[in-house]
Amino acid sequence: GPAPAASPLAEVVCDSTPRLKARLEGAMNQRRQAMGLRDPEQVMEVWLAPGGAWTLVAAYATGRSCILAMGEAWQDGLARATAAERDPS
Repeated sequence: GPAPAASPLAEVVCDSTPRLKARLEGAMNQRRQAMGLRDPEQVMEVWLAPGGAWTLVAAYATGRSCILAMGEAWQDGLARATAAERDPS
């Protein structure tokens, strides 16, 4: 039978941070939208594409980054919207 379609995740899980960044910005048309320190050696990053596709990346102090998860239909600003609903003044 036909081979299953390759997931973008199957092609790259970990790479040097510059190469992974180039792939996210180029082929996947994503930009880093949020980041947070997990520990002194690791930063978590959320990358988003205009259509709502998202990628969760762990960037390590060693100069490598890894894709941890990918998905669709990212929604931003939920906390702000909820606060506005509670206090419509």
